[in-house]
Amino acid sequence: MLKLEQVHTHYGAVEALAGVSIEVNKGEIVTLIGSNGAGKTTLMMTVCGTPRASSGRVLFEGNDITAMSTHQIMRKGMAISPEGRRVFPSLTVVENLKMGGFFASRHEIDDGIEHVFRLFPRLKERAAQRAGTMSGGEQQMLAIGRALMSKPRLLLLDEPTLGLAPLVIAQIFDIIRTIRDEGVTVFLVEQNANKALGVADRGYVLETGRVVLADTGANLLANDRIKQAYLGG
Repeated sequence: MLKLEQVHTHYGAVEALAGVSIEVNKGEIVTLIGSNGAGKTTLMMTVCGTPRASSGRVLFEGNDITAMSTHQIMRKGMAISPEGRRVFPSLTVVENLKMGGFFASRHEIDDGIEHVFRLFPRLKERAAQRAGTMSGGEQQMLAIGRALMSKPRLLLLDEPTLGLAPLVIAQIFDIIRTIRDEGVTVFLVEQNANKALGVADRGYVLETGRVVLADTGANLLANDRIKQAYLGG
C-alpha cells in the first residue's frame, strides 16, 4: 500500500533521511521506532509531501506520489494525526471533527462524527467542549478522530502517546487495534517502543536517518539489541 524506495530527504545541506526503504502492506499496523533525532517525524512528513524527498520514490497504492502536494496526497486516501496533536483550541470537539471532513458532504460528515463517537465515547460526552480546555489524552483522541473523518485507507500516526498517562496510552493502543480491525491500514511512529512493537505486525528501526533493522513486531520485541537500546534493558 505504501512504499518508500531509497528515499533521501534534506533540510538545506543536512541529510535527514539517507536511502530509506520501507513498505506498509494493506491491513497491517507497521511501526517505526528510533531515538529523538533519528528522523522519524521527517520520514512521516516526507510521506505527506512536506518536505519532499530529494531523491528516491514514495508510492501509495502503486502510484508515485513523490512530487505531489500534501493536499493531493491526502485526497488520495491518506490522513495523518500529527505530532503534538494540533487541534484547534478555540473550536469545539464537533467543530474540530468537521474540519477533518472538510471535503465531505454533510451526510458523510454526520456519519463520520457518529463513527468517531463510537470509537471515542469520551469525545461524545464532550461534543460541545472547546478543545483547548481538554486533557492531553482527550486532545489526542480528537486528533485521531479528526484524521478518521476523511475515511482514509491509510492512517499515519506520529507519536500518538507522547506525554500521556499510562492508562490513556493503553486506551490509545486499543483504539489503534480497533481502527486496523475496521479495515484501515496504520503506519505508526512512536517512542514508546514496547507498546508500539506489541501492537505492530512489523516494525522498522531508524537511526540517524537510516533503517538499521526490520522484522516482525514480536521478533523486534525479543531482540537483545532492541531491548538494550529502546526497551529499558
